[in-house]
Amino acid sequence: MLEIKAKLKVSKSAYRIDVRGRLQLPFESRQKSRLRAKLDSGEEVALMLPRGEVLRGGDLVAASDGRVIEVLAEPEKLLHVECAGPVELARVAYHLGNRHVPVQVGEGYLRIAEDHVLAEMLKKLGAGVSPIEAPFEPEAGAYGGGHHHGGEEPKIHDHHHDHGHPHR
Repeated sequence: MLEIKAKLKVSKSAYRIDVRGRLQLPFESRQKSRLRAKLDSGEEVALMLPRGEVLRGGDLVAASDGRVIEVLAEPEKLLHVECAGPVELARVAYHLGNRHVPVQVGEGYLRIAEDHVLAEMLKKLGAGVSPIEAPFEPEAGAYGGGHHHGGEEPKIHDHHHDHGHPHR
């Protein structure tokens, strides 16, 4: 099985790089350091990246046979959130952040994974909420790798413990 152990620190446009495979994954899988997956060709790969390494659409990874593989962000069911103005959008972002929800920030909009409970909350806050299917690239967090605690694999979200405030 082909092994992928390193993310290249260059962009595809920086050099003439011969990309010889594509790996399309949803965001949840792109956060994992250990994963079995298939290239677009059907070839099985074992992802074995350093803990905390998050793959983004467009990233390049090195395979054990020397090939360079491009990572593609798989389209996912999302909620596209827009508001009347920047203050309203900031308020919505605050409430989502308070619930530790991964959020993709765009020019005048936010995107989150589809969730009917959050959709209702956002509508009550006055936001326009539209279901869409698109690649999901949420923010990595203020400290570069997301929220994690000693001994755990860092992820952009997904922690389960009591630290003084409720989660959704």
